[in-house]
Amino acid sequence: MYILKCSDDSYYTGSTNDLELRLLQHQNGEGANHTKKRLPVELVYFEEFNRIDQAFYREKQIQKWRREKKEALINSKEFILPKLSQSQKKKAKISSLKSKS
Repeated sequence: MYILKCSDDSYYTGSTNDLELRLLQHQNGEGANHTKKRLPVELVYFEEFNRIDQAFYREKQIQKWRREKKEALINSKEFILPKLSQSQKKKAKISSLKSKS
């Protein structure tokens, strides 16, 4: 599982069983549509897994995260991830309460 930072400062999260090859594909415009339009890209984070299904699961998990949470992971600030998750849950709850009134 890997995270790329694109030229427009967006993040792309993907998974592969050959990171070196996949990075080359992204840089050559042969990767995902998101990265093709935002070259060059830079590898900013990766995790290794024994099985591709585990990497894919982690990829899908991180794709749901807000930018702030991804940046905490990228910057090795995992200790604030629970707080960022709680903050998002509180915002969702407040938003839900407002829409009911």
